[in-house]
Amino acid sequence: MRGNWYFDFISPFSYLQLAKVREWRARFEITPVPIVFGAVLKHQGNLGPAEIAGKRAFTYRFARWQAEQAGIRLRFPPAHPFNSIAALRLCLAAGTNWASVEAIFQHLWYDGRAGTNAAELADPGRALGIENVENAINTAEVKAQLRDNTDAAIAAGVFGVPTLHVGDELFWGNDATPMIEDWLAHPDRFANAEYQRLLELPFGVERRV
Repeated sequence: MRGNWYFDFISPFSYLQLAKVREWRARFEITPVPIVFGAVLKHQGNLGPAEIAGKRAFTYRFARWQAEQAGIRLRFPPAHPFNSIAALRLCLAAGTNWASVEAIFQHLWYDGRAGTNAAELADPGRALGIENVENAINTAEVKAQLRDNTDAAIAAGVFGVPTLHVGDELFWGNDATPMIEDWLAHPDRFANAEYQRLLELPFGVERRV
């Protein structure tokens, strides 16, 4: 069994789910796939939770609460939402391996440091063997790979981060972590008639905007 884990460094929930992803990797192969969450939202015609007044404050409190419940250190960067393009490209330039994923998440969400440009990402860059972060994140290959990753995620049906894609299943959000663990223990969980009926449930009303 193999899966893709779609994430963006802008997401505290991606950071929080990372601890469980480490455990799942011992059970099956998971490929980290950095994508641009903002581009996914634009494709869907949605706003991010941090872009909605009221929901923004709740989302931050909820992330903090989830971290406390899980015993995970979480320190928000100096500003949020922030432009995560440089961090995503650094991850790609460093090989898109788990070491690069961990190092950048630690910089942003464990240490609570900024990471919106090459200068702010100098420390994780050096830790990953990249001395000239500016050059590394601005190659045509890295830029193209990030676009391709994001386009592939949209084509796969991804609408948010983090998303774990295994087989035909998409599991969205850190909230879905217990659901994933249950599915791993019971792979036929969603095969019964009621779950299948939900896939074809008709609209009762559609809101006009």
